[in-house]
Order: sequence, then C-alpha cells, then structure tokens
Amino acid sequence: MSDQHSLFLPCPRGLEASLVAEMQQLGSPTLQVREPVASGIAASGTLADVMLLNLHSRIASRVLLRMGRATAGHADDVYRLALTLPWERWFTPEQTLRVDVSADRGSMSPSAQGQAPRPLSRTNGEPGRAAIFPDSVLFAALRVKDGVCDHFRRLEQDRPSVDRQRPDVRIHLHLGAADALLYLDTSGEALFKRGWRAEHGEAPLKENLAAGLVRLSGWTPQDVFFDPLCGAGTLAIEAAQVACRMASGLNRTFGFERLRGFDPAQWESLRAAARTMRRDAPAPIVASDIDPRMVAIAQANARLAGVDDAIRFKQADVMDAQPPAELAAGRAGYLVTNPPYAERIEAKGSEADEFLPRLGDVLKRRFTGWHAGLLLADLHADRALRLKPTRRHVVYNGPIECRFFTFALVAGRPARRVGDVTPPAEPA
Repeated sequence: MSDQHSLFLPCPRGLEASLVAEMQQLGSPTLQVREPVASGIAASGTLADVMLLNLHSRIASRVLLRMGRATAGHADDVYRLALTLPWERWFTPEQTLRVDVSADRGSMSPSAQGQAPRPLSRTNGEPGRAAIFPDSVLFAALRVKDGVCDHFRRLEQDRPSVDRQRPDVRIHLHLGAADALLYLDTSGEALFKRGWRAEHGEAPLKENLAAGLVRLSGWTPQDVFFDPLCGAGTLAIEAAQVACRMASGLNRTFGFERLRGFDPAQWESLRAAARTMRRDAPAPIVASDIDPRMVAIAQANARLAGVDDAIRFKQADVMDAQPPAELAAGRAGYLVTNPPYAERIEAKGSEADEFLPRLGDVLKRRFTGWHAGLLLADLHADRALRLKPTRRHVVYNGPIECRFFTFALVAGRPARRVGDVTPPAEPA
C-alpha cells in the first residue's frame, strides 16, 4: 500500500487551482501534487491516497491511475502499449472491461476529430512532438481492448469480455500530440455522480462544477449562504455538505473496490473516519426558486444527500429576494447562484433583456455588505448587471465557456427603475 503511483485527476476546465487546493487540504504526507494543466492535475500517491481522493474530492471528475505511456502515431502503437502492461496485477480475465478514450485538440486527424470526446488533459503536462493520430478514437479503443485480451492470452488465461454498460474495470486511453497514456479508472462512475440526485431541471450544474464555484466564491462554512435561483439545489447542497463536513463519496461505490491491491479494511477505516466528521452547519444555508416544482425537487435531493436539515428552502421570486439572515459580527453573507442563460429564460423579448439589469438592481439595493458569485454564459454580463466584479473566473459548464463573476456589494447610487435608460456601468 505504500508504493507510489502516478495519478491524474481530470476536472471541469477552470477549476484546476481549486482542485490543487482541495488536494493539499487532505493533508496526506504521501500525496504529491504537481502543477495544474488544462482540465486536470497530475499527482503521485499511494493506493490509500487513491481511496482518500475518491472519498473526499468534490471537484475532480475521476481519479486515474497511470499504467503506461508510449509514443504513438497510430493504433498499432496503442495495441503494443496495452499488450505489455501488467493488467493481471489489478484484475482477472473473468472481470468485464470497458475502454474509454479522450484526446487533446490537434492530436487527431480531421476525420477522427468528429468522433473524439472533449479533451481530458494536455498530455498530463508532459511535452510531446507535434503529430497527428490518423485513426478514429473508436478504433484506438478497440486496439487497447485487443492488447489487454492478448496480454491475458500470453499468460494462458481467458480473454476478458467487454461490457459497455456495467463493467467491472474501466480503462482510459488518452491520446496526446505524439503519445498515448493508459490509465485504470479507480472511480468507476464519474465522481460528480454523488448518488443523491433524484431529479433535476433543465441544464443542471454538475455537482463538481457546483462545488468548485462554491469554493471560488470565497464562502466558508462560518458565513451565510443563499442561492435565490436554486433549481435542483445543487449549489446549496454542495455548500451544506461542506458545512456539515460530509465526504462527497460517502454514500456511493467506486471502481477500485473491484480491483486487486486495495485493502478493504483500510477502505472501511477511511469511511468510518469520514462518518465521525459530521457536524451541524454553523451558519444558515438558504435556497429559493420561483418554481414550486423545483423547490420540491431540491428538497428531495437534499434529503437524499443527508442535508435537508441544514438548508432552508422556500418558494420566492429572485426579484423579491431579501437577505435571509442577519449577519452577526465576524460573519459574512454570500449569494451564489447560476442565473438562467439566455436560452434558458422562458420569458422572451424585453422581459428577458431586463433580467440581468433587474437582478443587478436587486443585489445593489438589498444586499449591501454581501458578496455575490454568479455563473453566466454572457462573457460581459457584468455590464448588464451594472456591477463591477472583483474577479472574472473563466470556467466551462460542459462545452459552454462561462464567466463566474464575484462581486463585493457596497453602497452605490439608487437602483435604476425598469424602463429607465441604462447608464454606464459603475462600481458595485
């Protein structure tokens, strides 16, 4: 269990620094975190660290254990790499497997790029020669599977079977500019699948993106948290689990549980230690939405997440929002939300055009002294809000490039009435 392994943790693009901070806060003396690269973090650690990361990381998408790397210009190179790796150390041929592929932009031929998923990393931060991989990702995945199966045949064992839906083992191939990296996926299902989401509305935030936004906002568990456009409740639930010291992976299973080399007794010890950390939320957490159906969904999700007693839900229009709690001495207030993007606003025409200006007026008029964090697809939404952000964080909500604007709301001139001519933007 003390051997060091090379790891890679993909995450939503824009949250790399937040993931580094999260990993460092785990306090493991054997976990070594490297510099962030696009959409992920390379690291090294023990198998105990692998379990710890899966259990506690709120921002990573997966924890990948690197098996090998080789220069690869076509699919036969990928096959030869898979053929030589010691798969028998980690699983048996009786277990089913699945191979997933990701690729850097520019590493696939134009015909193959149309089949490539979004990039997972920038070749793990390691440089390579500029080259074009001519084969499709589907064919590359097939050649990895062939290499794994032929490896077991060389050992005079049976060939593993493929199961795309419920595999015992997940293998991940990443194609860089001139190389290929093969990983074992120790997470199984993606880490943002916490196991508590019963229902969701349109365009829900993934849980790990929500967790990253909560961290980027500057909120701490000692502060009041308010989401006035809560939808399915993802932001408030993530904040509540942080406030209650609940491990994000406490109520789900992981891929490493079906791999050789992991100590079940140590895993249960880590889970037991996580359970003892639970506490009551030290400050109010409030979530509201104008749609009563979404409030009900958010409440159901919070119950499954084990934090329904930590969040106060209510039905309310964001345009009527007021601070939900008095700020005691030394306690700050944070309004963190994911306002509807233009394509998600049901109202059309002038009403839709007025949404952000009216929201900015609400924040400026009623939330003086608070902090705000808003995720918006409009890269210049601060102009419509008429608020000057303290930071603009570039983040991606799936394929959508967004800005997470943070604001310190201080007293300004009287709010604009709807219908007035919008003056130039001024500081919040």
